[in-house]
Formats: sequence, C-alpha cells, structure tokens
Amino acid sequence: MSWEVRVSIVGAGPGDPGLLTVKGRECLENADVVLYDRLASPALLALVPGAAEKIYVGKQPGCRTLEQPEIVALLIKKAKEGRRVVRLKGGDPFVFGRGSEEAAGLRSEGIDYEIVPGITAGIAAPAYAGIPVTDRTCASVATFVTGHEDPTKEESSIDWPSLAANRGTLVFYMGVRNLPMIAKRLQAEGRGADTPAAVIQWGTTPVQKTVTGMLGDIAALAKEAGISAPAVTIVGDVVRFRPDLKWFERGPLFGKRIVVTRSRTQAGALLHRLLSLGALAVEFPTIRIEPPEDWSGLYEAIDRLADFDWLIFTSVNGVANFFDVLTARGMDSRSLSGIKVCCIGSATADCIMEQGINTDLLPSPFTSNGIFEALAARREIEGKRFLLPRADIAPPDLPERLRRAGGETTEVVAYRNLPGDPPEESLDALRNGEVDVVTFTSSSTARNFAELVRREIGEPPENVVYASIGPETSKAAESEGMKVSIEAREHTIPGLVAALVDELRTGER
Repeated sequence: MSWEVRVSIVGAGPGDPGLLTVKGRECLENADVVLYDRLASPALLALVPGAAEKIYVGKQPGCRTLEQPEIVALLIKKAKEGRRVVRLKGGDPFVFGRGSEEAAGLRSEGIDYEIVPGITAGIAAPAYAGIPVTDRTCASVATFVTGHEDPTKEESSIDWPSLAANRGTLVFYMGVRNLPMIAKRLQAEGRGADTPAAVIQWGTTPVQKTVTGMLGDIAALAKEAGISAPAVTIVGDVVRFRPDLKWFERGPLFGKRIVVTRSRTQAGALLHRLLSLGALAVEFPTIRIEPPEDWSGLYEAIDRLADFDWLIFTSVNGVANFFDVLTARGMDSRSLSGIKVCCIGSATADCIMEQGINTDLLPSPFTSNGIFEALAARREIEGKRFLLPRADIAPPDLPERLRRAGGETTEVVAYRNLPGDPPEESLDALRNGEVDVVTFTSSSTARNFAELVRREIGEPPENVVYASIGPETSKAAESEGMKVSIEAREHTIPGLVAALVDELRTGER
C-alpha cells in the first residue's frame, strides 16, 4: 500500500507573501482545494490553480465563521473526495496555530498528511520591527507565550512567577485584548515596570504598526494608538535595539497604498518591487490579454517575412505571440535573417534577446514618437516595408506617420487588449478613500481604469496621486480627467518605481 499525502497543513508565514517557504509554494501550486484563514496573505492565493476550490475558514472578531471541529470535518470531507487539500494557516501551524488538532483529526480518519512549517510571527514581526528576540549581550533565552488561552480551561497553565523571573525575552501571541492583564500580572510577580516592551500589529506587512514603551505603560500606549489583533507583544531589553535596527518602516514607500493597473499576468515585477519598498500594492487589473480572435493576419505576415525590412515590436505580448506562431509554422529566429528589429522598451528588447536576436533599434524615449524619430534620423523610412504585430486597439499614429514619410506598413493583430475585472476589495479601497497612488503603465490601463471606475463607483477620484510610465500614457490619463502628478523619466517599470520613490519617499534615512 503506497503512502500518498492528501492534506498539506502549510504555514503561510506572518503576512509578507515573500516569506512563504519553497515547499509551501509547491503545495499551493498543486492544490485542488485550499482552506485559508485571514492571516494568510491574499497574494498567496494567486499561486493556486484557477480551477481549485478556495474556502475561507478564518476567524474574525464579531463574525460567525467555522469553528475548529467544523474546519477539521471539512478537511476530512475534501480529502475523502480524493482531492489534494491544502490547509493554509497564518504563521506556523504548530506554534499556537492549532495545527496539531487538525493533524489529529486527519489521523483519526486514516488520512495521510504532511506539516509544512512556516515562519512564525513571534520571530518575524520583531525582526521587521528591528527587534531581535535574542542577543548575546542581554537575552540568551526567548519564551513564546499565548496571550489567549483555551477559554474552556478551568485555570491558566501559564507559570506567571517563572515568566516574571525570566530575564530573557517574552513574546506574547494574540494578547492585545489581555495586554492590561498580562502587564499587571508580570509586574505583580516581580518584573519591573520599567522593562522595555513593544506591541507590533500586522507585522511584516506594509500596514505594520509598532508601539514601544515600558511594561508599566505599554497597555495604555497600545490602546491610545488603536492597536488591535493580530499583534504580538515583546517584553525585554531587546526592545532597546529598535531605534537603531528598525529597517522595514524605513522603506521609501512604506505604508503607501499604490494601485497597480497592469494585467494579472504582467503585474508581478511591479508588485514585487513596490512590496520590497514597503508599499501596499493593490491589484486592480484594468486589462486582460487574450489571443486574437482571428490568427490569419499574423500567419499570413509570417509566411511572407522575407517581404519586410523592419519588424517593430511595441510590447512583450506582441513578441510572445509572434514567436509562438513562428514556431507553429515550423520556423525559428533564422527566418528573421536580413530583417531589422526595433523595440519599444528594454523589457521588450529582453524578450527578443531570449529568442537569440539582438535588437537593431531601441529608441529613447521608449515611445512611438521615439521610434519614428530614430528611424527618420537613420533615413530608414522611405521605401522601407514595416511589419507591426500589435494589440487590436493599438493607436494608429505610428503606422500612419511611417506611411506619410514614404514607408509601407503592415499591421497585424498579435493579441487582444480587453477590459479587466478588478476584485471587489480593490474597488472598495477606492470607494473608501484608502488609496494613495494609482499607476498607469500604458494608455489602455488609463482608459480602462477610468471606464471601470465610472461603471462601478463614479468619476475617478481626485484625492489620489496619478503616476504614469510616460508621456503617451499621461496624455491618455489626462484625456479621462485624471491629472498626472508623477511621470517616469525612463519609460520602464524600474523608471516608474524610481519616480514614485523620488516623489513619495516616506521612510527615515
């Protein structure tokens, strides 16, 4: 009888999706069913196959959700259906995560499972706040304590006298509501009121909030600051390191809520960069890239490649579909022998390089006008034949200018650019005024954003900063009534991020 894991109990880490383990990622990518809670980053669900079933089983104060026995029963049910089940839990399943209860339930039904540890909040949140839980100068011991015990227990199993006598670091999980009691009990057992203490809410995320003080006043300070769950409390001399070692809050975009309007398939690089700088990236896909409804134009153009002098790519999508069709026709990059290649943008040029082809012309600025001016300067327009594999809604300016200057142009649809479908929580963020910046990376993202907002909310909000990747995109945004305040000097994703940092820097240096 073979042993086959049916259920993976996976620690999602404390909030930063980048802290998920490699094995945890593999489990999500192969899941048929995912049961997740509110402490698991929504970004992790993007790793799950589209056909997989996603079930929210989180516990949230004031809301009726599944009780623990119901969650265990659901795990068993889904596993017995023969499906690969992932139980995605915030932090680590075996550190105050009730993972042992779920494992025991599965075991009782003869269901094979595995435990995939995660980075626990008691280590990660202090680290992101610049607080080491141990240090050889002042803390050789770290103790992890639940601040919210099982309410069915008749009496506390916490040895308060021993905790108070412990001069190492104390880390309390889930103890915000009980923080006054915790502080009072430790002091009553002999821990000094002047012991440094900190409370960290939503640690490792762009909305991380840290309050520091002393054991005698930390409860009052946390209440004054509006700290609520989820949070961890640190008690001990290690808190003194925070002023010098804090780093996460020093991110230049820390705490800024920035809308990313690129399609889901292309948003990754921008999302990752914004997160690394401390921003809260809000996914708002305004476009959806789809194959052409009719491939015949692209097929016919590729069949007569020898007729063209120049091949002009204006996006990575055009490159991808062009070479897919080239391969489908039994051809490869050798078929481009004698044809010069021009690209808009370094990312598009990189895609061409992946095909083993050097870009002959990479104009600056990265715009259609830049292409025209560069070709004109080389005297490479009159009498030349141009092939442009582009989006179905690509603006006509470039091919028209090339024709007027004596060139012969053939435009073919390489992909369709359709309106996206932003998630409801992203629309809510706009409705509720919770967005600081909206970014546009193309004219279509700007136009589609305006259309989607008008349909779902009303006019595009005026109380946000609009940022654009370049002048053509800015022009499209402003034609929709959105004044662009930030425009990238280099018309690339890195250039857009650099412009955001220059204009919005929030962190301490």
